[in-house]
This record gives sequence, structure tokens and C-alpha cells, in this order.
Amino acid sequence: MQKITPFLWFDHQAEEAMNFYVSIFKNAKVLSVNRYPKGGPMPEGTVLTASFELNGLQFVALNGGPQYQFSPATSFVVDCDTQEEVDYYWEKLGAGGTYNPCAWLDDKFGVTWQIVPKQLGQLLSDPDPAKAGRVMQAMMQMQKIDIAELQRAYDAK
Repeated sequence: MQKITPFLWFDHQAEEAMNFYVSIFKNAKVLSVNRYPKGGPMPEGTVLTASFELNGLQFVALNGGPQYQFSPATSFVVDCDTQEEVDYYWEKLGAGGTYNPCAWLDDKFGVTWQIVPKQLGQLLSDPDPAKAGRVMQAMMQMQKIDIAELQRAYDAK
């Protein structure tokens, strides 16, 4: 069992969000759904918490009401091996949401994700500051990361 579990506070969309995420990630499953009992702060039978797993990481989603909103101050990074994987998660998680610069997006529930190819970290950490700087400049012009474009910037003279 993991010691730290991301706990996501939704107004009333916990089950919908869980089902959305589970439908996108290939290694994902619903773990449990608990409902408010009679006398709770929401109508009896309304989802209280929904537990699910994405690629081995457990999450809990709560229907807690409108008191809190998500912010980009907390985000989830999806590490991708290929451009196809970047494209897939970018389109699926971003559907109905907002695309932001530098690999960030807010999904339709307001949860922020970063869709990042592992090559980005490798290129940005190059000991040659000119190469790393060109990669940074290229990335700053992108929303969805284009691995080939990053590589072109890295290889430029």
C-alpha cells in the first residue's frame, strides 16, 4: 500500500472524473465507490468518495462541494516515452479543458496535468548551456511538446 495518496476535492463530479481518468490510462481501474448516508451534507446515495488507480498510483476523489477549486499550483506529470504517447495524453486529458504553454493543460474538471516526454529533461540537462538554452527557448514557444522540434533546437549550431 502506498503511504501518500493524492486526494482530489470535486464539487460533485468525483465519479465522473474517476471514470474519465480510468478510461484514458491503459493500466487503470476503479477500486471503490462510497456514497453519502442519510443525514450527510449531500443527498443520500450521492458519491462521497471514489477510489481508483492509474498506472499503479492510487487516487481518491471526493464530492465535497464548491468550497475549493483546483489550481496549477498542484499538477500531475505524465512521463511519456514517444510523441505518440504525448499526443494521446494531450488530446485525451485536454478534451473539454484548456491547453496551456509548456506541456501544461487543465482537464475539463480543472485538474492540471503536465504531458512531458522524458527526452525533455535529458535535453534540458545537457552540460552545454547553449544546447540546453535552445531547447528551453523552443519549449517556451510550445503548448503540446513536439519532441522532433526540441531535438532540432538541440542540434542547431
